[in-house]
Amino acid sequence: MPHQRVNHFPGSGYITNKVTMATSNLKYIPIAFKLPDDSKELLEYTKKYPNNSFVQKDNFHRQVRIVKVEDIDLKSKGSFVQLYVDNPLLISGRRFDIGIYTVITSVEPLRMYIYNGEALLRFCPEKYHPFDPKNLDKYVVGDDYKPIWEIPDLDYLYNTLGFNMKESLNAYLESIGENPTFVWTQIEDAIRTVVLDKEKYIVDVLKKYKSKRNFFELMRFDFVVDEELNIYLLEANMSPNLSSAHYPQNSLMYQQVLYNVLRLVGVAEPIVKNTLAYRSKSEEKMIVSDKDLAVYSETCNSQLCRRSCTSPLCSLCKTCLAADTRQYLMQAYKEHMHKGDCKRIFPPSMVSEQ
Repeated sequence: MPHQRVNHFPGSGYITNKVTMATSNLKYIPIAFKLPDDSKELLEYTKKYPNNSFVQKDNFHRQVRIVKVEDIDLKSKGSFVQLYVDNPLLISGRRFDIGIYTVITSVEPLRMYIYNGEALLRFCPEKYHPFDPKNLDKYVVGDDYKPIWEIPDLDYLYNTLGFNMKESLNAYLESIGENPTFVWTQIEDAIRTVVLDKEKYIVDVLKKYKSKRNFFELMRFDFVVDEELNIYLLEANMSPNLSSAHYPQNSLMYQQVLYNVLRLVGVAEPIVKNTLAYRSKSEEKMIVSDKDLAVYSETCNSQLCRRSCTSPLCSLCKTCLAADTRQYLMQAYKEHMHKGDCKRIFPPSMVSEQ
């Protein structure tokens, strides 16, 4: 049905599959080798960089551990070996990761947003030093991670001053003389880089479906930061946890993520209605009309565009606007008006947006 919304783009596994992601050879992703296919390349790399450490993972993110190359079963299937970031930024002596909730609202044309109001910070259960590769709690963030409200260096910012996780991290970085904008700029670029690289595969899968406008995708991209504030993308989660059963203190963040995402994709709108079915034409025009889509008055009023629509310059003029393009523009306009604390990271804004 045209008014239905489905939270998963067909083909989104090209982004969220851990082996596919890790072995993409993209910027921000530590180099990885799929087993057994890339065994030869792995051995060649270790000869060139003998001092580097590696972590072995499977596609379900189980059995994550630092390994010596000589201990790896190069013939094993379903796992991969990835370069380990061995100089992580530590807060209160603990390694941590940053989770960014990301929404893809359209593919071909691509539109994607991040939830800009908050970031999920998760800390390792044990302090990083003295380091022991056999102790996963020192370098792996699992289900029983250390929450931010138990981290001494962030206690005053988060618990006393009431900042959220993202702003607490910003204030902490500023207090040690660092610029947090450097981190967030890299994170946004990393998400764009991955999705733009995988978009062509999703488009190919979408060709099997009658409509491309019924889908959206909510996922969470997880990053680690090193001592020089370089970021590394670890994975993208197709179904990020939004349950506060384990950590009730996270319930507000999860509620705000859901509220903003559902509002963005048109499921929860400021004007209440009982179903997702189409409104009357007059109601739809009240929200977005052709006048809201009208742009480039000088170009559209020129003799070039008055005579014909052959020039690409005229393609957005009302007299030349294709029906399908009009629908995409209407959807994009409504997303812009309803984005709340979400920030569009592609296509980029024509003005600076923090």
